[in-house]
Amino acid sequence: MSRIGQAIIKIPDGIEVKHEGNNFWAKGPKGELRAPVSETVNVTIKDKIISVQPKSSDSRSKAIWGTTRALINNSVSGVSVGFTKEMEIVGVGYRGTLQGKKLSFSLGLSHPVEIEVPEGILVKMDGNTKFTISGADKQKLGEFAAMIRSKRPPEPFKGKGIRYANEFILRKEGKKK
Repeated sequence: MSRIGQAIIKIPDGIEVKHEGNNFWAKGPKGELRAPVSETVNVTIKDKIISVQPKSSDSRSKAIWGTTRALINNSVSGVSVGFTKEMEIVGVGYRGTLQGKKLSFSLGLSHPVEIEVPEGILVKMDGNTKFTISGADKQKLGEFAAMIRSKRPPEPFKGKGIRYANEFILRKEGKKK
């Protein structure tokens, strides 16, 4: 039995949900999201509660059961509350600015690194070295945060680079004289 798959999802007030074919739709104050639903599971919406059950006991149904429930839960919580990732820039002379829908970073390279903010994602700068990324779609948010981090990942000797705010960087000792 999947512990994640058998958990129910409570629908908050002000959220509309519907299940059509292989798609699950959630609409709320943060926007509208679609989650794919596999043909091997049943989705039941009743009395502000969503439950996901496998159609059969084969391994494919059991494998996709928890994943489908997690995707539906992320859609519901994304349109109601949303998701955020806090990031920070560490290093002497490293900083970032937000100009309209474009992020510009000075990361010790010969040129500034400019990144276009995708639709549905909101970036808020908290000074020169801290920023918060928020949005309704958890997957899109995570991909954008990882893409920003990949421009200058934290290095293990001094810890310089772009990192998540709660990320722990394992530091190396360096050369000894």
